[in-house]
Amino acid sequence: MSLADKIFIDMCNDVLNNGTSTEGEKVRPKWEDGQFAYTIKKFGVVNRYDLSKEFPAITLRKTNLKNCVDEILWIWQKKSNNINDLNSHIWDSWADESGSIGKAYGYQLSVKHQYKEGMMDQVDRVIYDLKNNPYSRRIMTNLYVHEDLHEMNLYPCAYSVTFNVTKKPDEDRLTLNAVLNQRSSDILTANNWNVCQYAVLLHMFAQVCDMNVGELVHVIADAHIYDRHIPLIKEMIQRPVHPAPEFVINKDIKNFYDFTVDDFELKNYVTGEQIKNIPVAI
Repeated sequence: MSLADKIFIDMCNDVLNNGTSTEGEKVRPKWEDGQFAYTIKKFGVVNRYDLSKEFPAITLRKTNLKNCVDEILWIWQKKSNNINDLNSHIWDSWADESGSIGKAYGYQLSVKHQYKEGMMDQVDRVIYDLKNNPYSRRIMTNLYVHEDLHEMNLYPCAYSVTFNVTKKPDEDRLTLNAVLNQRSSDILTANNWNVCQYAVLLHMFAQVCDMNVGELVHVIADAHIYDRHIPLIKEMIQRPVHPAPEFVINKDIKNFYDFTVDDFELKNYVTGEQIKNIPVAI
């Protein structure tokens, strides 16, 4: 069993057995048929993944790495807020007629800010500090900009990353760690998707800054299972599990902006059957 499988199964059991229900309460999301989408939820879930030991893709069902990477590059590398720059259709429901999702996600990372060192956006600031001030306790990004929320078609779910550098006594290179803060996580549709995305992102930053990859700590304020997902989750966590896959990254890439989806691969990724036609609450 991979560590990611164990974490996922334990989290699902905790939510199912100890979570609280929103049924009958005032909620925003609805299903396509107009019915309100209720959840069982847990507050303050914290999961830790040591990326130096394995890549955190669950094996209970397949997490599509190529699409994960495509979206994270769309946000962090292309810094785009237009679905025409994305190869999947996961954002279609939140895009306007021009393809824009408003001042959300990539848009916020594209905005340049004045620093003592000059004008930089948040991504370039992270890279600059990791290379020049690696022990800084201020290396972080934030997508939850209140003055722009009214112009976002969806408020950011994964909204903040804090990077922190450590050094192991037996290693010459520094180790890059990160905390991913998420206000809300739809466990079935998006939890492992986000974990894999930010694991890849941490590998990318570590490589271009000549560091080893360390821990990804995932902090979720509201970890939930939608009512119509409960039977799917219950079946899924009873499935056989397999060893973690091998993560392969193109070691020749030294510039963050040179990565493409083809520079990443999961080898020996054995998984359970994909769950198709999962209902998505909007």
